[in-house]
Amino acid sequence: MTSSRAALALLAALFLVPLHSAVAEPTATDPWAGWRFLAGDWVGEGAKDQGTGAFSFRFELDDRVLVRRNHADLPAANGRPAAKHDDLMVVHPADAAGKKEAVYFDNEGHVLHYAAELSGDGKVLTFVTAPAAAAPRFRLTYTRVADDALDIRFEIAPPGSPEKFAPYLSGHARRASAAR
Repeated sequence: MTSSRAALALLAALFLVPLHSAVAEPTATDPWAGWRFLAGDWVGEGAKDQGTGAFSFRFELDDRVLVRRNHADLPAANGRPAAKHDDLMVVHPADAAGKKEAVYFDNEGHVLHYAAELSGDGKVLTFVTAPAAAAPRFRLTYTRVADDALDIRFEIAPPGSPEKFAPYLSGHARRASAAR
């Protein structure tokens, strides 16, 4: 390697790599800049007697949408038979200002419409349904605790109390592989 190539490699290592890991705001060229850390395969961690699960995030349709696919196996407990849960969520741009929305579908027949927001520091991604008088409200939160680790929380607010979210499920996931 020539000395000029070595110098360029050193500059890239010192300056470009830290910029790549910094939180990026959506731009006209990349509306998903702050969301890219999600891309890849993730595996749930925790007590096996509570179930097992895995999910993936993939940018699809030439980066126009972010698709999450999720699968969980739940053991029999408290008289309830063992079950499986599969869902699909498609996140898409909602407006020119960079806001995002998501549509969620699962094998139980649920269809949810979420507003999606990434925190300013790029560490917390929140999906929340709009309040509705006779329906519960849902909030799904991913908190980035490391480049390869997420804490996940799913909360429900009862009908008539749209801000009284209570924990329903929580867990931790580790990246199994980066996006291909």
